Amino acid sequence: MRAALALVLALAAPPPGAGWESGREYVYLEGSPGMVLEDRLSLTNPGAEALTVEMKAPPSPAPWIALAAGEVTIPARTRAEIPFTVTVPADTPPGERTATITASADGRTEPIRVHLRVSGPKVPALTVEDVSFSGGLVHYTVVNRGNTPLSPRVSLRADGLFGAPVTRRAHEVRQLPPAQRVELTERWDPPALDRVELRLDVTAAGGVHSQATVTKTFLPWPVLLLTLLVPASLRLRLRRRPTRAGG
Repeated sequence: MRAALALVLALAAPPPGAGWESGREYVYLEGSPGMVLEDRLSLTNPGAEALTVEMKAPPSPAPWIALAAGEVTIPARTRAEIPFTVTVPADTPPGERTATITASADGRTEPIRVHLRVSGPKVPALTVEDVSFSGGLVHYTVVNRGNTPLSPRVSLRADGLFGAPVTRRAHEVRQLPPAQRVELTERWDPPALDRVELRLDVTAAGGVHSQATVTKTFLPWPVLLLTLLVPASLRLRLRRRPTRAGG
């Protein structure tokens, strides 16, 4: 008789905040950053032969599962319990995490989904940094300084000495996870002659806002050459000015 594998979820000794139902193929856990949540899986071998089961947890960091054993041999018509822990690092942002534990034996694999809800207040925050201009592009970096993913919206305003200020309509950049940064560029055609303040405004949901500026002076080549040559020629004339003998 070919051995079979059946999986059910253990009901014994649930940790605070955890809950599940017998026979359901997922585990639901809830905890705050810094907690270590404990649970266990119950594997039943209803066959007439012993069965060796290989257990695998997903690689870190989602959601930080550690199994007590990677392999277990279950006698016929016997149940084995495999403890496991879910560690929630102290810097984990609030939100939902999912992962899958797998049990494999005799060419068959059974998945057990783990749903983890990390509790705690959401603190959205971001900054825009390292603003510069070169080659017709405004370069800048957006940094997620909070503990929740953000989808920033960026607008560019050019305010010069001549003409009315120009604002480019805000657009959304890709979602930025907590503690991550992204280097971006905005195309902008500079004027031939002006002194312009370029201002980047970055916003996100929850009233998040950051602003950074860079000021650039643009001169046509003839004007730039004059600004360089005229002072030099004046200095040269002053040096060559003859002096009268005897004062």
